Amino acid sequence: MEKRALTSNEPTTAELLDQCSRGDREAMHTFYVENQRCVFSIALNYFGGRREIAEDVTQKVFLKIFTNCSFRGDSKLSTWLYRVTVNACTDEARKLNRFVDLAGVLTFGEPKGGEVQQLMTESEEISGVVAAQIAKLRPKLRAPIVLKYVEGLSYNEIAEVLGCSIGTVASRMNRGHKQLAARLEHLRDAI
Repeated sequence: MEKRALTSNEPTTAELLDQCSRGDREAMHTFYVENQRCVFSIALNYFGGRREIAEDVTQKVFLKIFTNCSFRGDSKLSTWLYRVTVNACTDEARKLNRFVDLAGVLTFGEPKGGEVQQLMTESEEISGVVAAQIAKLRPKLRAPIVLKYVEGLSYNEIAEVLGCSIGTVASRMNRGHKQLAARLEHLRDAI
């Protein structure tokens, strides 16, 4: 009996994604199994270990890939998949973080008795004022502020998400800080 040369019948990534875009369930399953862990890990870390949100984002990423595959092969698959995942995380974060809640960040020492309720009320009021002022920033200044202080992203990560340089991120953060400081000057004694 003649031995056949071992050749791989496994489709390339581009072929696999093409099959997925045509509705091939087996290809979808294969692609999902190969990449689910990476997408979930990024989402889980992006949302600080919140599994439910990471699971939702993971489903949204694969739904988007399977219904509107846009991989052109211009970059590595991992780079493209990371971008799709980060964009989905950013979209989800926008939905979840419409307001910046500083109540957990502000510390007032050890309050006693009735002071707790008063401090909580004051903290909520301050958080509301700060959130309102952040919401009034131009989107170019608001996005890096929110990504930094709400999502905890580094300047490098913010630059990647926004598609700009680190210098641009630093400049926008600086201008945003200055505008917020001017708008929130009246709160300086309240904190």
